[in-house]
Amino acid sequence: MLTPHDTPEPATGTATGTATPHPAEVPPGGDPLARERAHLAASRAALRAMREDVESLDLTDVTANWVNAAVLNAQVEERIKSLADLSHTPLFFGRLDYVREVSAGEEGAAPDGPHRAERFYIGRRHVHDPAGDPMVIDWRAPVSQPFYQASRTNPLDVALRRRFGYTGGDITAYEDEDLTASGDGAEATSRLLQQEIERPRVGPMRDIVATIQPEQDEIVRSGLSGTVCVQGGPGTGKTAVGLHRVAYLLYAHRERLARTGTLVIGPNDSFLRYIEQVLPALGELAVHQATVDSLVAHVPVTGADPAPTAIVKGDARMAEVLRRALRSHVGRPTESLVVVRGSRRWRVPADEIATLIEELLARGIRYGAAREALPQRIAHAVLIRMEQAGEAPDDRVQNAVARDRAVKALVKAVWPPVDPAKLVLRLLGDADFLRTHSADLLTDEERTALLWPKPYRGVKSARWSAADAVLIDEARDLVERTPSLGHVVLDEAQDLSPMQYRAVGRRCSTGSATVLGDLAQGTTAWATPAWPEALHHLGKPDAHVEELTAGFRVPREVIAYASRLLPAIAPGLAEVRSVRESPGSLRLVRAGEGALLPGLVEACHAALTHEGSTGLIVPDPLVEAAREALVGAGLSALAPGEETRADARLTLVPASLAKGLEYDYVVLAEPSAVVEAEPTRGAGLRRLYVGLTRAVSGLTVVHEGELPEELG
Repeated sequence: MLTPHDTPEPATGTATGTATPHPAEVPPGGDPLARERAHLAASRAALRAMREDVESLDLTDVTANWVNAAVLNAQVEERIKSLADLSHTPLFFGRLDYVREVSAGEEGAAPDGPHRAERFYIGRRHVHDPAGDPMVIDWRAPVSQPFYQASRTNPLDVALRRRFGYTGGDITAYEDEDLTASGDGAEATSRLLQQEIERPRVGPMRDIVATIQPEQDEIVRSGLSGTVCVQGGPGTGKTAVGLHRVAYLLYAHRERLARTGTLVIGPNDSFLRYIEQVLPALGELAVHQATVDSLVAHVPVTGADPAPTAIVKGDARMAEVLRRALRSHVGRPTESLVVVRGSRRWRVPADEIATLIEELLARGIRYGAAREALPQRIAHAVLIRMEQAGEAPDDRVQNAVARDRAVKALVKAVWPPVDPAKLVLRLLGDADFLRTHSADLLTDEERTALLWPKPYRGVKSARWSAADAVLIDEARDLVERTPSLGHVVLDEAQDLSPMQYRAVGRRCSTGSATVLGDLAQGTTAWATPAWPEALHHLGKPDAHVEELTAGFRVPREVIAYASRLLPAIAPGLAEVRSVRESPGSLRLVRAGEGALLPGLVEACHAALTHEGSTGLIVPDPLVEAAREALVGAGLSALAPGEETRADARLTLVPASLAKGLEYDYVVLAEPSAVVEAEPTRGAGLRRLYVGLTRAVSGLTVVHEGELPEELG
């Protein structure tokens, strides 16, 4: 059982400890803020002591061999890293004061009634004192959950919830919420929570552990066995929820996930660089990150497909085309097999071998596994004949028969090895081969779109596209099973094709997944129309779908303006309800003819007068012109994903790379050009919706031409 810790008094070493008095109980002249700062200092000292204890471990002669020693040393190094004290990151951000009844006269009973206070500080990791008593409780522990879930209508035995405000790593304020107070049940908005959400964004993405809302907490703490799909509009925190869910699962199921592994999949490298510090800040260092393209990078991608071709290659029907093409390599023997063992000759008829082949095909096992099983099946048929002749062969004899030259030659002839890349190469370059194996699946127009204008000679000379790499990954899995991880987080999932979903699903086929996305932000030609369809392709049709509709990042005025596009891009999707009002957060600036670039520069200068980061989002064709205009005005701009700093707060963002990023202030150029840069108007409007919703504090739209009519 967790016990409270007494601060700032030293630990008593007892089982219960004593609680710090409520601020109202502080003696005259007492300073609650000073006491909390003292607890922070004591907690940091305790964390340093925990780290020093690990660093001082003598691992000499504690293992049986050098392999075990290397493993143990690696584990100790990981433990030391996880105990790092990030000086600018609050060690704890909240406090829970419980009041529970005890029997009269029991230790801890108050003089005026049978109550005893228990107090817990909630933070990013567990910290204990030398006696083992907790000074900070990990936010993922069950005892911490009321910090996120308790309310006046359901206080969960919490009397008081305290939130702390920080500047850098120092406590500068606190805010109390009395959950025992009577009233109409309305929950007051926390000023400190609001300030934390609005805190200027300089550097990579931060964790939201101090601001998790009840509906987000329910998703974060959902079990490992089930897959969860989170539909969330801009600013609802779906990405942060997914990352915190990984951290929670690693806390609750550490041994299991240590064996099976975890993976976070993002849309591009810029996005991964942006989120890469969230999990380390929560003490989790073993989570791998990747893009779908990097997962299937079996060949170098040097080409690109036009949209119609990419759509066909990404269609789930291609999985069956590949399966048929692969199975076409399996033949049937035309002659009996003769195996010579000593002076005896054992004959297996061709029709019996054909039956063995048909049985393996009917089982639906991987091509490579079936190919390895066929020699053993043939050897077993030979052993039956040996036994019928009065011999007593054992497993060693069966293995020897399976390795016989005649058996190996037959297997090579009827079940040859197949290189997945060469299989796809032939499909895309041989019209007759493609037509044979896509009959009744693809139309003539679709086959024409798939075929290369001129076939390539080999795998190395081919100009593979990203969609081709996914096809090769599918073919590889048909040959040999893809290893499965314990849990996969898939972000910006709405942009994946069915074949990309299958590629991700293979990597969590025996595990679970957290799928994150927003149907309104689908910007690819094959964007997901509905989550049930996507989850079917992922192999998780029974996944639970949650919808987040409360927005915490985007100001109400900005999200309302962007939501004018929803009827055109996602009919029926609920509009995000922002909890933040920020009058003046939206500005529409009409530039004079030929004055778009000067208008953008002026808007950037204005945004940079505010604290925090600024993102200049422009249509992709306008990127270089915008960069030159900024340089000419004495402004340097970072590339998307590069870490902003106090002296470098402006980022130039092509509209195609804006997804998943956020900035305190956003300047968006020429909305109509953003729309026109995409192959279809629907994709362009969704791209614009993404750009309009990247701002945390303010959005300025600068346009020379007319705005899209959907904006009103």
